[in-house]
Amino acid sequence: MHQTINTAVGINLLHANQEGADHNRAHFDAWGITCLNLMSSPGAGKTALLEKTLEALSPSLKIAVIEGDMTTELDADRLRRYGVPVIAINTGRSCHLDSKMVAGGIHRLEHEHDPSTFDLVLVENVGNLVCPAEFEVGEHAKVALLSVTEGEDKPLKYPIMFREANCLLITKTDLVPYLDVDLQQLEANVRQINPRVTIIPVSARTGMGLEAWFAWVQATVAASPAALTPVAE
Repeated sequence: MHQTINTAVGINLLHANQEGADHNRAHFDAWGITCLNLMSSPGAGKTALLEKTLEALSPSLKIAVIEGDMTTELDADRLRRYGVPVIAINTGRSCHLDSKMVAGGIHRLEHEHDPSTFDLVLVENVGNLVCPAEFEVGEHAKVALLSVTEGEDKPLKYPIMFREANCLLITKTDLVPYLDVDLQQLEANVRQINPRVTIIPVSARTGMGLEAWFAWVQATVAASPAALTPVAE
């Protein structure tokens, strides 16, 4: 009985979160905004990737960031230097952003700016290899990051995030010469979990692969349902 109650509570929480995510996505669609949800373990390089992304794409796309961290605004402050709106959300003890938290970020964006003028919202989720993938926030696509320092076995040990991802960035590839890691095996393990995912090896330090990532983002914005939704008058 105890297990049945716990399972039912978990299902109800996920159902309520999904309803909130659908509501958030409806807002994004009405405004013509594409939303990407970036997920990874701590230290995989999400913020460094976003710095390079804002530097390269903010001149051509109007971008806002929703920055999730358990505490502090350290990462949010790094991104604010690029002149884009950055909404920081501290989750406290929660290991992920959920749709209700992101709804609060959306309302702040709506209060402080005209959301219909934005093309892209980038959500940097809390660093965790499991929980963020189970809670949609209203995104149009999920982006997972996996650092080469984490090893090629992680997609098999923590499959949910890799199964859900539309794009996987293999980060910190400049460190491969100094590690005992097999990139081909890593990619094969990812394909075993998700055969259709786009895989892009990148290095924020050297710039390797970043142009392919920027092109993926631009193509996703162009193809997103939000891009095809007329903005409400």
